[in-house]
Amino acid sequence: MIIAVTGANGHVGINLCQKLIASGATVRALCHQNDFALKYSSPLIFRGDLLNPASLEPFVEGADIVFHLAAKISITGDPQGTVRKLNVEGTRNIVNAAQKAGVKRLIHFSSIHAFQQSPQDKLLDETRSLVNDRAFSYDRSKADGERIVMEAARNGLDAFVLSPTAIIGPMDYEPSLMGKAFLQLYHRQIPALVPGGYNWVDVRDIVDAAITSIEKGRKGEKYLLGGKWHSLKEIAVLIQKMTNKQTPQTEMPFWLAQAGLPFITLYSRITKAAPLYTKESLEIIKHANQLISSSKAAKELGFKPRPVEESIKDTFDWFGKNGFLTLK
Repeated sequence: MIIAVTGANGHVGINLCQKLIASGATVRALCHQNDFALKYSSPLIFRGDLLNPASLEPFVEGADIVFHLAAKISITGDPQGTVRKLNVEGTRNIVNAAQKAGVKRLIHFSSIHAFQQSPQDKLLDETRSLVNDRAFSYDRSKADGERIVMEAARNGLDAFVLSPTAIIGPMDYEPSLMGKAFLQLYHRQIPALVPGGYNWVDVRDIVDAAITSIEKGRKGEKYLLGGKWHSLKEIAVLIQKMTNKQTPQTEMPFWLAQAGLPFITLYSRITKAAPLYTKESLEIIKHANQLISSSKAAKELGFKPRPVEESIKDTFDWFGKNGFLTLK
């Protein structure tokens, strides 16, 4: 089986490629420039650009499955327009290329951020509405990319959507936004926490569900892939427990964090770490739905998320073995 993967150099992509190759699949990875982490999974590298439709043709030609993971994540808006270009127009281009090449199945990775988080006291599942035009740039771009895929499915393409929550776990070479946040907690580069959190899920459980979906995913469907909601303080406590390294655990109220955003930005510049707290991230942490259901994925894809304690331990074991716990 030939499987083409966009975003193969990212956290999910590396884990996915490695497991697909181990299963005997021939894996193609679309790379624009950065491919440093792909040496750890060794797929066939195809040079291309999601914004250059012609470059996608050889990448998808003859492929049985296309996994579309590539996306630009942002918690600082979209001042250059690149978030929308890659997440919406890039998705449109890969969908068109897959249709033209007669690809058997396209599996699109969206995000929990594509869904409206409110009402927060109601279960959030695949029936929840997508965000509207008032949402943050990244959220809106993922929702619009998802709409493109679902429209293609209605028009004949065998495609469906996987929507993970906040992904953590080993083999995070870049590292990801969540990996950076964990490292900032470990290195005490965050002065204080805020009283909110996320739904956290292990990358290995996401990958297992994605591989199962090759056979069991249903055309035109959506599958939420989440673990369990934990506050930032709970995560900081677990990191301290797993690493024996004291982490910041003092919480400041949201109003103080919002008022202090300029100082947080300055602090991040001094510590040379990207800010975890921005206007967008504070809103996300504050309003993240705690009642996310993955029962559909559990039933149809055998999705079974592991405890967050195991994910944190394995993440920091991996970080330690790969030199991320030493400040440079």
